[in-house]
Amino acid sequence: MFEPELQEKLQALAEREHLPADFMSTVERIYAPLAARIGERRKMLGRMMVTGICGPQGTGKSTLAEFLALLLEHSSLKTATISIDDLYLTRAEREKLAREVHPLLKTRGPPGTHDVAMGLRLMDELASAGPNETTLVPRFDKSIDDRAPQSRWSAISGRPDIILFEGWCVGARPQSQEALTEPINPLERKQDPQGIWRRYVNDSLAGAYRRLFSRIDLLVMLKPPSFDQVLEWRWLQEQKLGEKSPQGTHLMSREEIAVFIMHYERVTRQILSEMPVRADYVLEIAADHAVTALRTR
Repeated sequence: MFEPELQEKLQALAEREHLPADFMSTVERIYAPLAARIGERRKMLGRMMVTGICGPQGTGKSTLAEFLALLLEHSSLKTATISIDDLYLTRAEREKLAREVHPLLKTRGPPGTHDVAMGLRLMDELASAGPNETTLVPRFDKSIDDRAPQSRWSAISGRPDIILFEGWCVGARPQSQEALTEPINPLERKQDPQGIWRRYVNDSLAGAYRRLFSRIDLLVMLKPPSFDQVLEWRWLQEQKLGEKSPQGTHLMSREEIAVFIMHYERVTRQILSEMPVRADYVLEIAADHAVTALRTR
């Protein structure tokens, strides 16, 4: 059991996220021990530490990050959370890539559609921030498919002890060139028959993203039962987005979601096949979203 004050904060967070009544047992069994180990690693490093949190859409990365932040802050460790989704290129920048490289690059998500340089600058600014300095963290508005105006960005005061860097492809590695030859789904077969788009995505992972992901000191992976489960979870995410978005906001249908996740499929399958053996910690996620185990490398 947690101290009463922390218990109250954790319970309030669970209720705000509309989590089931028994979710607090997951916090006790999985999240709290993981937070303790992250805190121990931070003390060993003696500097600002970056914890990467990777997992396909709908696995609960944002939820995990929120609970970890609360647990770590209670241990007097200042945290900052950065989502790779907030590093997306603007719509205009992606439209330019679509014209000059490949039309599929207009769709946000895959490597190649993020502002990696901005992410690196952000990490550097946070690592060198003085006690009285403020660092602005960009925000991306998915309801308009564009970067939010700077007036809506988050402000972080001082230097954090720990950055929680979460995202579906955080820490991903490129495939071999041979693996890119054959399309793996209808999207690749029909819209990328020559492999231009998937090679651009792969080259991005091998280049700029490699520099960004090299900043990660500890990698946590949320592992679903299979890639097929991702469609169901991503559809659930879209429904929740609809509940929070203003009336009139365009939301994707289930059929549109099925096409949308094809953009992510190749990299996601690569992550699921190779990351579990090298991640520092792997959270096994069941089809009902229950966290069944925490495995250590």
